[in-house]
Amino acid sequence: MRMHSTTRAGRGEAGSLVSLVAAALVLLSGGASAAASPASDTIRSFYEALLAVMRQGPTLGPQGRYRTLQPVIGRTFDLPFMTRLAVGPAWSGISGTQQKEATEAFGRFVTATYAERFSEYSGQKFEVVGEQAQSADILVNSRIVKASGEPVVIRYLMRQSGTDWRINDVYLEGKISELATRRSEFSSVLRQQGIDGLISTLNRKADALISGAAQ
Repeated sequence: MRMHSTTRAGRGEAGSLVSLVAAALVLLSGGASAAASPASDTIRSFYEALLAVMRQGPTLGPQGRYRTLQPVIGRTFDLPFMTRLAVGPAWSGISGTQQKEATEAFGRFVTATYAERFSEYSGQKFEVVGEQAQSADILVNSRIVKASGEPVVIRYLMRQSGTDWRINDVYLEGKISELATRRSEFSSVLRQQGIDGLISTLNRKADALISGAAQ
């Protein structure tokens, strides 16, 4: 009787253990799936590139950081889409050549801005903490932890382009749209100087950042 009782208890414990292992595997599988999300992986790769540039920042200098980040920005951000939205309604009234020049100038400005902002490493941490579906898009939640320990929340609106996921907008502090800010800035230039004036302004700002002369 004792043997029978022990065997039943053993089977019960074994069954419970199997259930726990199965549950753990389901959780791990879900976590691994989230961790392997192509949209989140795009941001992880972007952060790895930023950290690499920051660690070599003083040695590379402004121009070296810019050259290193230029291809990274080009494959991570959907620059044509972002330029069109930042320019706004005026986009449909400009020529194809002007659209191309505006996209190139905007790309130079974005790259130069990142090269200036992420110029050196002092213990910062970059973390991807999750994501949310937004219709066909994905919002990737992340944070940059400063050397002081203060976290800065940054969210990326990702959209699939072919087989890749690219950044369509950046939300600073989790809620301030970078595109909305740029569109507001660009609108006054467009009103006063037109698209050619905006292209010149973006290139001039990029040149100042790349040369290290920006204030």
